[in-house]
Amino acid sequence: MALPIPMMRDILIKTMFRMNLNHVSTLSRAVCLPVNVTQELLDLARSHLLLEATGSLTATGSNEMGYQLTDAGRARAQDALRQSEYYGAMPVPLSVYREQIARQSIRNIQITRDQLTTAMGHLILPPALISNLGPAVSSGRSILMYGPPGNGKSSISNGIRDALGDRIYVPRAVEYAGQVITVYDPIVHASAEDETQDPTSLRRTTGRFDTRYVRCERPTVITGGELSLSMLDLVYNPVARTYQAPLQMKSTGGIFIVDDLGRQAEPPQALVNRWIVPLEESRDILALQSGEKFEVPFDTLVIFSTNFHPNAIFDQAALRRIFYKIKIDGPSQADYLKIFSIVARKKKMPLDEATLIHLLNDLYPTIDNVYANYQPVFLIDQMVSICEFEGIPYQMSPALIDRAWANMFVQSEEIVR
Repeated sequence: MALPIPMMRDILIKTMFRMNLNHVSTLSRAVCLPVNVTQELLDLARSHLLLEATGSLTATGSNEMGYQLTDAGRARAQDALRQSEYYGAMPVPLSVYREQIARQSIRNIQITRDQLTTAMGHLILPPALISNLGPAVSSGRSILMYGPPGNGKSSISNGIRDALGDRIYVPRAVEYAGQVITVYDPIVHASAEDETQDPTSLRRTTGRFDTRYVRCERPTVITGGELSLSMLDLVYNPVARTYQAPLQMKSTGGIFIVDDLGRQAEPPQALVNRWIVPLEESRDILALQSGEKFEVPFDTLVIFSTNFHPNAIFDQAALRRIFYKIKIDGPSQADYLKIFSIVARKKKMPLDEATLIHLLNDLYPTIDNVYANYQPVFLIDQMVSICEFEGIPYQMSPALIDRAWANMFVQSEEIVR
């Protein structure tokens, strides 16, 4: 276990105090320990006169021995809660956490072309893009995707996440130097729990894992313009006197997507500078409130996505530390028409040849024939809204596409105030 015995005992009695639990089976489930280990802790607390046995409660149909806190036990629980409000699942020691991360490292995954193509199947992408993405994802190293807006960089990032496909074990909490850091976050981590083990069984008949961990899909953390450097530090709760893992630690074993890079309050260069050591050495340095620093694994596929040219937001030293740079361009005219057709079919909008000819020959030349993946969805949604408002069947016409086009761009003009 490697956790200090007094810490384990205190978490047990805090859990009893806060959750009003009295039996080894329910306590075992709450603190995420096997029944026999939980019983040993109960016996230890009892020898310290912190607990007393209340006998079997046969009226409830249970033949388990009941336990309750003594006056000394309640006093100890309250004192321990003043030091830290943490109770429940036993944390995993940092050294054990490191070993588990190495066993399930994102860099152990080999993505095949078929896996990536299947995950991206809903997107119209040039074949060369899959060829560039595949080695980048399999390496588990950092990726910078750049190009004009509205061409699916976010969708591609999500497709990479879907291609990973397997599951890992995320600790509910990690312990370092007597401090508890909560890691499992139901907002970030998608639990993939299997059948429930009978908590009263002394033997694990289903081959379940250590329940201090939660079996999850490989995590994905997606941030955008709201990302700040402070989000990459431990979050200390002064009331509970516990820590919450930073975003990149929650994404360990998975993907950290920085969308819309360049829209954050901090400049992109500052964000990458924060990650120079993690990206190069696969380790991150965090600090406690006391100022004490310690290392945690940095086992995350970092995907930066930006509408800016890399040379405009990074210096060459920063670009050197991002292993793969992949440009995401707009579609060709042929791919654009494929996307338009797929979206129209999905939206139940019948295609009209005259409208498409007008769109390609008259409207797109006004923007130098620059196509973007978002445009078919935008234009068709606009025409759907017009048809619904006018009370007419879904249809496209040059007049309707002109109205939709007018909403896609804002004409440059000076407004007199």
